[in-house]
Amino acid sequence: QVQLVESGGGLVQAGGTLRLSCAASRTIFNINRMGWYRQTPGKQRELVATITSGGSTNYADSVKGRFTISRDSAKNMVYLQMNSLNAEDTAVYYCTVQAGGLRNYWGQGTQVTVSS
Repeated sequence: QVQLVESGGGLVQAGGTLRLSCAASRTIFNINRMGWYRQTPGKQRELVATITSGGSTNYADSVKGRFTISRDSAKNMVYLQMNSLNAEDTAVYYCTVQAGGLRNYWGQGTQVTVSS
């Protein structure tokens, strides 16, 4: 069973930066898309950013220009560079990997808290 492990979350002041990382416990073949979602209490999980196997990226409007998603295909890792953080970015951030055969993996989440 593949596990995704996020790291890099924490407490940061408004305007600050964080870099999230997500590592797979073993090689995942035929990856279609990797990405990050986030969730706050009482709200649905929402897309933050995704990156396809071809390198195409997609961002939520709320993070465009501030967040950057990247990946290291050889290491099966995906990253989220978060700049100019604000209180609305406070959430649990989840890593996800979508692969062939309808395989969909999720991490356990990492808390990001932005103090204003």
